[in-house]
Amino acid sequence: MAEKAILYDPTRCTACRGCQAACKQWNENDEFIPTVENGVQSVNRGSYENPPDLSPTTWLKMEFREIDPGGKVRWLFTRRSCMHCTEAGCVKVCPSGALYHHELGFVAYDKDICTGCGYCIEACPFQVPRSDRNLISGIAKMDKCTLCTTAGLDRISEGWEPACVKTCPPNALQFGDRDQLIAEGKKRVASLIDKGWTNANLYGEKELGGLHVMYVLDDHPAIYGLPVDPQISAATIAWQDVMQPIGWAVGGLTILGLGLNYLAARANVNKDKEKENAARS
Repeated sequence: MAEKAILYDPTRCTACRGCQAACKQWNENDEFIPTVENGVQSVNRGSYENPPDLSPTTWLKMEFREIDPGGKVRWLFTRRSCMHCTEAGCVKVCPSGALYHHELGFVAYDKDICTGCGYCIEACPFQVPRSDRNLISGIAKMDKCTLCTTAGLDRISEGWEPACVKTCPPNALQFGDRDQLIAEGKKRVASLIDKGWTNANLYGEKELGGLHVMYVLDDHPAIYGLPVDPQISAATIAWQDVMQPIGWAVGGLTILGLGLNYLAARANVNKDKEKENAARS
């Protein structure tokens, strides 16, 4: 089965943030409008961005950057959300298996079995996952983009596009077979280079084994706020390859030891009963 992906072209994006609204609406992550009536004070942060960052209820956020090359002001837009890495640090460190690779390649998530450990937050080179703790129950849960595959809200299994892609007015977002989107992305990059954008590149084709959200950039990734060479940290690799296996081994030995202790104790009890019976007879 062909892997699926999203291709984002910021050169076509108008930053209308329709994708943000569609993401919240479809995934039932609605938030209060910040008004005094809703008990939330509205704040002007000097930016068109809203909300200020990703959160457990904001899985997609458009970022605005203003640059002035040659004294001419220019806006850059970046779609901030899960990049659905092939070599995903979050999947590597998740102890419960709540994060896993969908059969179509992207990183899916089962919130019901999330333990709220927070390892995924530390392991993500794009700093995407967000966690929240219920003050009453004390239970913490992580949240991030599921590419519209949340149970009961699964658009992909119905053959539909993700909500963000469906709502994009200028078609800056496309969803489809990853190989086909790579080919389309390379065509757009070649067109940008022909127009004088010599630093144009397709971000995500090879990074971290291949991302399932790719960008057609007209300049270096760093200018768009993206890591030039995203890497899984050594600590993450050590956790998966060394610490986690040791933990399972220690846990297994502990269970085995407890089992042996139980059997030994039971055997001693049986011996004492046999002695008592022998003495009575």
